[in-house]
Amino acid sequence: MIHGESYKPIIAEAAKMAIGEENIYERVFIFGLLKDKNDPNAVAGAVGFSVRQPKFYVFKAKAVLLATGGATLLLRPRSTGEAAGRTWYAIFDTGSGYYMGLKAGAMLTQFEHRFIPFRFKDGYGPVG
Repeated sequence: MIHGESYKPIIAEAAKMAIGEENIYERVFIFGLLKDKNDPNAVAGAVGFSVRQPKFYVFKAKAVLLATGGATLLLRPRSTGEAAGRTWYAIFDTGSGYYMGLKAGAMLTQFEHRFIPFRFKDGYGPVG
């Protein structure tokens, strides 16, 4: 069986080993993008806060990749809760990245695409 929820922890551990734990900030809620003062069409960083400690973060960057996930729970699936709690069908994919991109001036396209898990006999996973 394919269990998509087992992939993310494996990939996260590999990332930590590759770039070093000192370069990873976990449990930081990013709520806004910073525009580049020299180029109005570019993003130069992001701002956020820790969800566990009273800390505020300002990240500066040469390039920003907005990888917040989709908006998986806009519509309820036909299933009766079997996918609830799976990391590949996360309740945290709220569409916040769409908002941040729109607020920063990005052109948002291809909203007709939505995550639909591929289902087959005796299993389901994020492969569809």
